[in-house]
Amino acid sequence: MQIRLASYNIRKCLGMDRRRLPARTLDVVNALSADVIALQEVDRRLAPRPFALPPELIAAETQLRPVAIAPNPESLGWHGQSILLRRGLHALAVDRIDLPSLEPRGAIAVEIAGDDGLPFRVVTVHLALMRHWRRRQLAALRARLDTAAPMPTMILGDFNEWSGRGGMEPLAEAFRVHAPGRSYPATQPMGRLDRVALSQGVHLLGAGVLDTPLARVASDHLPVWADVRLEPVVA
Repeated sequence: MQIRLASYNIRKCLGMDRRRLPARTLDVVNALSADVIALQEVDRRLAPRPFALPPELIAAETQLRPVAIAPNPESLGWHGQSILLRRGLHALAVDRIDLPSLEPRGAIAVEIAGDDGLPFRVVTVHLALMRHWRRRQLAALRARLDTAAPMPTMILGDFNEWSGRGGMEPLAEAFRVHAPGRSYPATQPMGRLDRVALSQGVHLLGAGVLDTPLARVASDHLPVWADVRLEPVVA
């Protein structure tokens, strides 16, 4: 089974031109041609955290649909994160994972399968700005995943890690972390903040950054993508 994953911090649909244009955000999303997209900053910051990316616009403008994650009808996600699936993929289970931090942070793990495909798990994260907290968050996430049913697992999101050599230690041995390319800031990308971590049973075929004129203005992050091949995990 081969799928395309993507991760995109949409900055609440606020572009580098200070215009909030959800339709423009979805133009970038569509350009990814992904099967599964992990989104960060989909909701406004203050309670009740109303969505910045309208669900009805997603339905009208894409072949994707959001997983039912939000704890209230005003939001699209949880801790500002959501996962979109192409039609034909279905969410079997959703696990909201609280992560330690000075400010509220969390991860979302979704078990997914197609009509006749191999079940797999996608986790979306938006980690803290300080490495001390990022390491604690990754350790908490790893502990939770270690107790979950074995299946191909992919962690996607804004890892907020500038270094290419440190910070990912809690994922060692169980995951291989890939930084597809420079994704931040969008106007002049320098940092590889947006990453993909792959478990046993997930083989990376290719990865990259969607760097287009539209993507450079639609958010402060460029989206990243990864093509992977899945095979069953031996328990």
